[in-house]
Amino acid sequence: MKANQPRAKASDRPESRTSPALKTPLRRPRGLKTRQAILRKAVNLASVEGLEGLTIGKLAAALRISKSGLFAHFGSKEDLQCAVVEAAREIFVEKVVRPAYEFRGLKRLQALCENWLSYGEGKVFPGGCFFSAASLEFDDRPGRVRDRIVELMKKWLGNLEQAIHDAQIAGEIKNEVDARQLAFEIQALAMGANWSSRLFRDPSAFGLIRGAILQRIEQATGSVQSRE
Repeated sequence: MKANQPRAKASDRPESRTSPALKTPLRRPRGLKTRQAILRKAVNLASVEGLEGLTIGKLAAALRISKSGLFAHFGSKEDLQCAVVEAAREIFVEKVVRPAYEFRGLKRLQALCENWLSYGEGKVFPGGCFFSAASLEFDDRPGRVRDRIVELMKKWLGNLEQAIHDAQIAGEIKNEVDARQLAFEIQALAMGANWSSRLFRDPSAFGLIRGAILQRIEQATGSVQSRE
């Protein structure tokens, strides 16, 4: 920089040009903790009664707080539903997806499946798998909530497909296996476990499906030996 060249003002720097509308205010730690507690209660209620059954009034009654107190966090029922979906996503990632990413290929695929089954069987949500129920509830309901559920379910199937592709590259799963088809079959079986567990109160549902998924994965590996 030349000695006589004027120094750029802070407002001229790229990082300072962000529109104020794009800046999100920082939540105070206490307010953030309160919102998380509210959302955890809301997720549990929605897993049993459905997202459509979740209202600001019902949630306020369950939490024993005023409706106006909840409106400070969520401006509408749809805003509340979207926030609940995001809260459920965070829990799903923590319990199912993130631990599986310690592995690669076939082991990651197996971990994703086992983590999902343990998450459903262990009743992380009192109403069973949140996304299994929400997928059925919103499959024909247009709007922001459905769009986000679709996006998240596609991402989950993408995680399964990628693990299968990686396993094929590593020589752990046969190349002729259709990764999209196998991911679809695994998800269909897992959804069936949640359905049977909830509708029939069948305690053996997850054990039965666990065996079916493992068998399907074994068929995909064939005689190919995993590389160490």
